[in-house]
Amino acid sequence: MLLEIACFNIQSALNAQAAGADRIELCENPFDGGTTPSYGTLKTVTEKVTVPVFPIIRPRGGDFLYNDEEFEVMRKDLLLCKELGFKGAVLGLLNGDGTIDTERTKQLVDLAYPLEITFHRAFDRAKNPLGSLEKIIETGCSRILTSGQKPNVGDALDLIKDLIVQANNRIIILPGSGVRSSNLQKIKDAGANEFHSSARKEYDSLMQFTVPSMAEILMNTGVDEEEVKKMKQIIQQ
Repeated sequence: MLLEIACFNIQSALNAQAAGADRIELCENPFDGGTTPSYGTLKTVTEKVTVPVFPIIRPRGGDFLYNDEEFEVMRKDLLLCKELGFKGAVLGLLNGDGTIDTERTKQLVDLAYPLEITFHRAFDRAKNPLGSLEKIIETGCSRILTSGQKPNVGDALDLIKDLIVQANNRIIILPGSGVRSSNLQKIKDAGANEFHSSARKEYDSLMQFTVPSMAEILMNTGVDEEEVKKMKQIIQQ
């Protein structure tokens, strides 16, 4: 069993690793749901983080229906991640009717080989989840990150169980979104072997000087190391 932590900057990745994360999903722009990290972030992570890191390949926030130019951006970002030596990547593409874009997903899986590809929570916006599971298996993805088509995976354990049973070890079901030490045991009991959490925590800015007339509160998004440690303890029990 392993714990994947979603990190949105280099410091979060380092903190997650120090707290015991087994794998990191690397993103930027948390309030867009995560987009592809910059080259500087990607390169620095390869130099300083030793656990497996899977960058997200997502050119923008919003939906998962991409035009040709956006798909070209995804291809180039994926090739960069492959060149930099990452072990895997995270992506997801849908058609306008809510079905899985199997053709272009498979193109990216083939392009990335031998990197492992996780199909991310675009799955939670797809119709017919059990049918979509089969389509994603056909593309060659290694796992599906899903909250069971609800905002919090703790409210979707019946679907998580159904997905795990139907997957039958052909693909890994990775429950995520709202995973915390308070509900991880229930998710574990549903049959999952991998778990995804941001363990997100907002930290005050270290700036000593601010401009009052700007009327802003500057916060930094990071990882709650104690929460990561608690979840690791539950997984290891």
